[in-house]
Amino acid sequence: MSVDVPRSIVLVRHAKADWPEVADHERPLADRGRKDAPAVGEWLASHGVNPGLTLCSTAARTRETWKLAAHHLAHRPRTVYEERLYDASPGEIIALLNDVSEEVRDLLVVGHNPGIQGVAEVLMGNADGDAQQRMARNGFPTSAVAVLRFDGSWKSVEPGSCTLTGYWAPHEARE
Repeated sequence: MSVDVPRSIVLVRHAKADWPEVADHERPLADRGRKDAPAVGEWLASHGVNPGLTLCSTAARTRETWKLAAHHLAHRPRTVYEERLYDASPGEIIALLNDVSEEVRDLLVVGHNPGIQGVAEVLMGNADGDAQQRMARNGFPTSAVAVLRFDGSWKSVEPGSCTLTGYWAPHEARE
């Protein structure tokens, strides 16, 4: 695949997690999270998001979010459960993006804050419509989604290299 093709990065923050007496990595979704995660999948499907690869943190809440969201996609992409996404900084997430195979055109990443919000903000050089204003106003709550586009190779992903083309959070659908 040519390195000049348009590509997308879809960033998803895990759905609302519960706080039982377990290690942070093993925290499951709360009831609200189990309701919001399928809505993420519905939004992705209705907006034509069809990733060729998903990188998902190994934490229980991210795996559960992805399982409930992916069920709504027409085609479930290959999924790699990536330990390095747990508690990853924006720089660490960019390093993971830089290692994605050039065969992948569209990538979905399921992770945690503050890294997911931080990488969305760092990668965004500009934005379409009101996506940037909505993200600035709402932040990156649980189950939020940001869609970034760029032209080039995965190795060319760096701060300011992407355009924010979509943003969604479950509470926007309830308003």
